[in-house]
Amino acid sequence: MIQVLVHDKKDTVGVIVVEGVKAGQELTGWVMEDDSTIKVKALNDIPIGHKLALKDIASGETVIKYGFDIGRAVAPIKKGEHAHVQNMKTKRW
Repeated sequence: MIQVLVHDKKDTVGVIVVEGVKAGQELTGWVMEDDSTIKVKALNDIPIGHKLALKDIASGETVIKYGFDIGRAVAPIKKGEHAHVQNMKTKRW
């Protein structure tokens, strides 16, 4: 079962596409670019539609989703961690 959607191999976050992801759960992600799958362990409970870090992201580093720059990390984000307003912000403001 696919729980994470990843558009591009260079994405640093994927999107949770199922309800009920819990900390410690091993997730399967589908990488659309090359039709491959990845495995990532969730470090937090993550709601559907929210982002999961696919790699460690350093504070200040650009966050890539769907192949595009969507902002920057304002705190370190560990692989498997919920990537959201607590640890990333847009670059627009």
